[in-house]
Amino acid sequence: MIDRNLVEEALEVIRPVLQNDGGDVKLVDVDSEGVVTVELQGACKGCPMSQLTLSNGVERILKERVPGVTRVIPAEL
Repeated sequence: MIDRNLVEEALEVIRPVLQNDGGDVKLVDVDSEGVVTVELQGACKGCPMSQLTLSNGVERILKERVPGVTRVIPAEL
């Protein structure tokens, strides 16, 4: 099982960059298969670059910092 606190700590590394662009990220869920669900907020929500932000930013950093993370998906709206 993935430690939710480690995921939150890793998101704190990403958060300042997103906040500089008027956005943010919120942890929604971590499942037993290593899938992390997040909600992009503010300017990031609905941004055309949001999928790139998720895959190249959030997912990459979470995989580097949190053992067991397999992928990051956006929360259903």
